[in-house]
Amino acid sequence: MARQSISLTKPNDEWLKSQVDSQEYSSKSELVNDLIRQARNQQNQVDWLRKKLEIAEQSGFSKNSKEEIRSLAKKKMNG
Repeated sequence: MARQSISLTKPNDEWLKSQVDSQEYSSKSELVNDLIRQARNQQNQVDWLRKKLEIAEQSGFSKNSKEEIRSLAKKKMNG
C-alpha cells in the first residue's frame, strides 16, 4: 500500500478523530480510504449519467438540454 503524507485543517482532523473515537472506523487511514472510494463511486455515477445524457441528446430523442434533463431526473429521484 502506498503511504502518503497529507495536511488537514483543524476541523477536518478533529472530525476524523471523532469518527475513529466513535469506533466507526479503526483508523484515519481506513476512513480516508473509504471517503475516496465513495468519491470514486460517485464520480463513476456522474460519468455514467453524463454519457447517457450525451447519447440521448445526440440521438434527438429529447429537445431538452443536459441541465433540463438533469433537473427532471433529480426531481424524479427525490420524489
